[in-house]
Amino acid sequence: MSKLAVVALGGNALQRDYQKGTIEEQEQNTFETLENLIFLLREGFDLVITHGNGPQVGDILLKNDAGESAYNIPQMPLDICVAGTQGEIGYMIERILRNVLNKHKIQKNVISLISQVVVNHKGEAFKNPTKRIGRIYSNEMAEKLSKEKKWIFKEEKKSNNGLRRVVPSPEPLDILNKKIIKQLVDQDNIVIAAGGGGIPVYIDEKNDVRPVEAVIDKDIASALLASSIGANEFYILTDVPYVYLNYKKPDQEIAEFLDYNDTIKYLEQGMFGEGNMKPKIEAALFFIRQGGSTSIITEATKLQDKRFGSKITMVYDPTDTRHTENY
Repeated sequence: MSKLAVVALGGNALQRDYQKGTIEEQEQNTFETLENLIFLLREGFDLVITHGNGPQVGDILLKNDAGESAYNIPQMPLDICVAGTQGEIGYMIERILRNVLNKHKIQKNVISLISQVVVNHKGEAFKNPTKRIGRIYSNEMAEKLSKEKKWIFKEEKKSNNGLRRVVPSPEPLDILNKKIIKQLVDQDNIVIAAGGGGIPVYIDEKNDVRPVEAVIDKDIASALLASSIGANEFYILTDVPYVYLNYKKPDQEIAEFLDYNDTIKYLEQGMFGEGNMKPKIEAALFFIRQGGSTSIITEATKLQDKRFGSKITMVYDPTDTRHTENY
């Protein structure tokens, strides 16, 4: 029987922090990242690829602002911005992956899908928005936009005098096109889906699909997709080769092998970075708890080197309910 891997590409797979984000830079980064996935195909895995979209959505929001102020072009809502980045990034990954496959003489079809992800639009995340998006505004402009658009702003920690818009980051509950994704994979296609965590939507009382102004964590949504389509392995590619305990502290330590309960303990002790590694660990825990066999967090260039990567083959005991509802 074939094996299935879901690979979540981190934001650095497309755009490095020190780069401007030109299309030439993004295409080169994407090519270098996708080269590493050939290893999984050689190992006999079917493949689903997910990706981040933070910098790209940020750029669209800036263009929204500029277009409205300079040319009176109406701003597009956040769900449309996420959908737009799914299309443009999906196209780029699909086209470049076709070239990588051609280079290695591998015959595979590739398809990218616009993915909607169901959330609870009345959940706790909407009562306390925390996800910062878009540009930094002055206090005066933030107050004006808050009145006009009902946006919520919070102080930007990286700025001495500025505010950023915050939106909810709800838990993903369901991937609307998961059955189609599974069918395409079973037919030997490589599928690109759930870009940027998916477009957040909810189902109303008439069973219609409605958008919400929110963003979904890419790694958690990827873990949900992986478990929903029966993936055997779940890979999270980031900018470090390992998960570290006490990251960037004098007692920093590589955590190459983790079990389920120890990982929860480390989370509660604050061993993982709140805004970077913690969501990845939570996604890995979710995938294992739902029946996945292995999750690996590593750098893309280290993927096929067995010496690198934190292998999370956590033995999950369903009778041990300590805090697992949170992870």
